[in-house]
Amino acid sequence: MEKEQLKISLTEIIKSHKSINDRLQEICNKLHSEISYFDWVGFYFADANKKELHLGPFAGLPTDHTTIPFGKGICGQVAESNQTFLVDDVQAQDNYISCNIHVKSEIVVPIIVNGNNIGQIDIDSNTLNAFTAEDQAFLEWLTNEIAEMYKS
Repeated sequence: MEKEQLKISLTEIIKSHKSINDRLQEICNKLHSEISYFDWVGFYFADANKKELHLGPFAGLPTDHTTIPFGKGICGQVAESNQTFLVDDVQAQDNYISCNIHVKSEIVVPIIVNGNNIGQIDIDSNTLNAFTAEDQAFLEWLTNEIAEMYKS
């Protein structure tokens, strides 16, 4: 499915009247099934008081990393920077938490609501250099749309 078609499909999910959790799970499932190199797709949500991220809906292999401290790994760094982090080769990162031995690249995009980072979408690929500038723009569009769910 091309990204423009995928945007239409994701917009339908986002605008549905299901619970936010159900919509997020559908988004994970759709991305995981439609984009061949999105081998793991999940959401982590911030607990700002504890400075931790907690795993939400995901699609792909189960992970032991259900709680991640701010600053730790790619997700934890995004929790502090509020900036997209695209990693072409996870082995080249000093501060990387391995979810499984097959992951080669990762992209994490924050979800910003009213100026606050409430969480992020985390995508792992078993392919080196998997993610493009187009993927980044697409995922930043998606997280902006998801942020709107939390505003309404």
